[in-house]
Amino acid sequence: MTEKLGTHITLTRNLAAPAANTTAAAGLLKILLAAQATGTVVQWAEVDAGAPKSKQPYWVTLCDTQTRLYDANAVVRYLYKVGNLALGDRLAVEQALEWEEKTLSVLPAGDLSAILAAGEAQANVLSAHAPATAVSAVLFGALYYALSNTKTALVSKYPALQKWYAQQLASAAVETALPAFTANVVKVLVREEPSLGNRRVNADIAFEFDPSKTVLPEAGAKNVLITSALPYVNNVPHLGNVIGSTLSADVFARYSRVRGNNTLFICGTDEYGTATETKALEDGVTCQELCDKYHQVHKEVYEWFDLSFNHFGRTSTQKHSEIVRGIFGQCVDNGYVLEKEVPQLYCEQCCRYLADRFVEGTCPKCAYDDARGDQCDKCGTMLDAVELIDPRCKLDNNRPVVRTSKHQYIDLERLQPQCKAFAEKSSEEGKWTANSLAITNNWFKEGLEPRCITRDLKWGVPVPLPGYENKVFYVWFDACIGYPSITANYTSDWELWWKNPDNVALYQFMGKDNVPFHTIVFPSTQIATGDNWTQLHHMSACEYLNYESGKFSKSRGVGVFGNNAQDTGVPPDVWRYFLLSNRPESADSVFTWGDFVARNNNELLANVGNFCNRVIKFLDANTKYAGVLPTADPARIATGADTSDRRLIDDVNVLLARYIERMDGVHIKAGLRTVMEISARGNLYLQESKLDNTLFNENRVQCDTVVAVATNLIYLLSALFHPFMPATSANISRQLNAPERTVTDTFELDLLPGHVIGNADYLFTRIDEKKIDEWRAKYGGKQEETPSQPKPKSKFKKSQSQSQSNDKPEVAN
Repeated sequence: MTEKLGTHITLTRNLAAPAANTTAAAGLLKILLAAQATGTVVQWAEVDAGAPKSKQPYWVTLCDTQTRLYDANAVVRYLYKVGNLALGDRLAVEQALEWEEKTLSVLPAGDLSAILAAGEAQANVLSAHAPATAVSAVLFGALYYALSNTKTALVSKYPALQKWYAQQLASAAVETALPAFTANVVKVLVREEPSLGNRRVNADIAFEFDPSKTVLPEAGAKNVLITSALPYVNNVPHLGNVIGSTLSADVFARYSRVRGNNTLFICGTDEYGTATETKALEDGVTCQELCDKYHQVHKEVYEWFDLSFNHFGRTSTQKHSEIVRGIFGQCVDNGYVLEKEVPQLYCEQCCRYLADRFVEGTCPKCAYDDARGDQCDKCGTMLDAVELIDPRCKLDNNRPVVRTSKHQYIDLERLQPQCKAFAEKSSEEGKWTANSLAITNNWFKEGLEPRCITRDLKWGVPVPLPGYENKVFYVWFDACIGYPSITANYTSDWELWWKNPDNVALYQFMGKDNVPFHTIVFPSTQIATGDNWTQLHHMSACEYLNYESGKFSKSRGVGVFGNNAQDTGVPPDVWRYFLLSNRPESADSVFTWGDFVARNNNELLANVGNFCNRVIKFLDANTKYAGVLPTADPARIATGADTSDRRLIDDVNVLLARYIERMDGVHIKAGLRTVMEISARGNLYLQESKLDNTLFNENRVQCDTVVAVATNLIYLLSALFHPFMPATSANISRQLNAPERTVTDTFELDLLPGHVIGNADYLFTRIDEKKIDEWRAKYGGKQEETPSQPKPKSKFKKSQSQSQSNDKPEVAN
C-alpha cells in the first residue's frame, strides 16, 4: 500500500451510466480501486453544456494539469505512477492490463464460463497478490461482473479464483469502492438460457398435434370429423380454391384441436371423370400418370400453406372402388336405383360414346361455333350435348351420331321426403351457412328427379353389372364417397367415424357450386343404403374469390396459383391471414395486391407484431428482467379491482367468449377479426400503462404487473392465432419458451413467476409497396376481351335422362 497523496481527480459523467457488463463499467471499477489504493480523492461531476462532445460515458480530469483522460487504463497507469508505486509493482500492473486487453477483451461478454476459466488460468498471479494490491485492483475490476453474476456451483469449478474473489470482497478498498460503482452503472442481469428446466407453465393447457398418431372416436369426447371438398386433379389450385375449401377447413380443424376436441381432418384428390380423360389426352399421358402428377402438385401446395390434414389421400384406390361398389349394391338391393335408356352422341371413328367434354359444336341459342357439350362459353347457356348444331368429336373432329345407351339412376324423387327431413333437422342443429341452405331448399322446391350415376368412360370405378363393362360411375356419385374411402385408407376402423352418428359431428367445407352434391346427392345415397351413417352436421360454403378486376385463369396467366404464392417469398402465414380476413363468406370478395400488402404492413406488423415484440423485448432486456417473468401484484389483478390491469383482463374475457362463440359457429372471418381486437386491446393496455424505463425505475410493482399480464396475453394470443397462422403461433411460443397451448374459456396467467422466456424476434416484416405493381404485372396475364356472360341457369336439379352433361361443375372455389 502506498502513502496517501492527498491529491484528487474529477470523474465527469457524460452519457447514460454504462451497463455493468461493459468494458466501460469494468474500467470505472478499476479507477475507483486504484484511487483507494493511492489515497486519491474522487470528485464526481456532471457534464456541462460547453464540454467537448464525447461518446464515452465518463472521463477523468487530472487536478494538477486539468488534462482529460478518456481511457480507464490510462487513468489507472497515471494514478499508480504519481502514487510512487514500486517499479516491480508497476510492471506487474502493466502485465495485468495487457492480459486484460489481449485475453479478456476478446471473449464474448456473455460467455461467463470462458471469462472465469481465463481468470483461473491466472491462478499464480492471483495468489501472489494479497487484497488491496495494485494488481488485484486491476484484476478485480476486470473479473467482478463475471464473478458476481455467476452461480456458486459454476464458480466453485475454479477454486483459486473463488478463494481470491472472497479475499477481495473482504478488503476495505473493495468495500469502499463498490457502493460508488453500483450507484453509477446500470445493473445487468445474467441472461439464463431458456430450457425445459426453467419453464414455469400451467401444465394443464399444453397442446400437441401429432399427425403420425391415428385418431379414432373416443367415448365421452366431442368427436369432430372435418372434410374439405376434394380438389380435382387437372390443374394447380389457385387462391380461390384454397380459401374456398381446404384452408377454411384447416382453420376449423386447428381450432377444434386447440379447444380439446378429438378431431379428424380428411381430404384428398378427386381423380376420376371426364376432365381427367380430357386433360390426359391433351398432355399425351395416361390418366394414372396425370393423377399421380397432380396429386403430388396439390399435396405440395397444401403442405406449403401449412394445412394440417390427418390424412390427404386420393380416390383412385382399390379401397375406394370397393366401397363405391358396396354402396351402389346396397342402393340397388333397397330398390333406389333405376335403369334408363338415354340418347347420346356416339363417335363411330373412336367407337365410343362421347361425354359432354368430348363434344364441341354450334350453340343452338347464340350460334357460337365453339360451344362445349355441357355449356356455351359465349352466352352462358347450359346445354345437352345432343342439342349442339353440327357436333364434332373433340378427339378426331368427326361428326358423331345419336344412339341410345343404358344407364343407372339413383331415385332422388323417391328419396326426397327422407332427404328433406334430414336437411331440415341438420341445417337447424348444425347452423348451415345461408347460401348452402338456400341452394338446398331451391332443389327441394323444384322437386328432385332420378339422377344418372353412370358414364360411358374408361377412367373411373367400373360398374359391377352385366352389360356395363365399358361404363364407370359418374364422378359426382363416387366423389363424395371418397371421404369415407380416404378415411378407410387412413384406418381400417373407418366406420367408427362414418357410421357413428350419435358420437361424431361431421363438418364439411366447400365452394357453393358443390353444395347440392353434399346436402342432397350424398345424403340421399347414404339413406338409400339403409346403414346408420354419420351425416352432415354443419355445411360451410364459400362464395367466390375473384382476382383484381377479373377471374383466375391458368391458361391466360391471370391470378395467383399455389406455386405463385411460394415464388413471392412472402411467408405462408401472411397469405393465410389475407385469405381468411378476406374470406368470401356471404358475398364474393376480391384479391388485390394493394390490399394484400396493406394488411401485412398495417395489421399484422403494426398491431400483432408491435404488441408481441415490444413486450418480449422489454422482458428480455438484461438491464431489466433478463427474461425472467416477474410476479403480478395480486391486488392489481384481483376481481373488481379498479386498475388498468383488471380492466384489461375483463375486456379480454369478453372478447375471448365472443371468439369462442364465433368459431364454434364456424364464423371464421369474424373469429379472426376478434383475435385482432384482442391484440389491439393489448396495445392499448401498454399505452395506458406507459410501459417504459420510467415505469420500471419509478413504479416497479406496476411495471412487474404490466409485464406479467401482457406476456400472458401474448401466450393466449398464440393459441387464438393458431388456427389462422400456425407458424406465427409456434414462433410466439418459441419466443416465450412455452409449449403450444389450448384455447381456454377464460384468460388466466398461465405463465408463472420465475418462468424464463426465449429471445425476442420479429414476427413479420414490412413489404415494400413497390412490390404491388411488380406482382400485379407479373400475375396479370393477358386480359382478353370476352363477351358478357350471364350466369347460366343450372340444369343440375332437373332429370338427366337426356344427357350425361356436367361431369364436374366449373367451380371458382
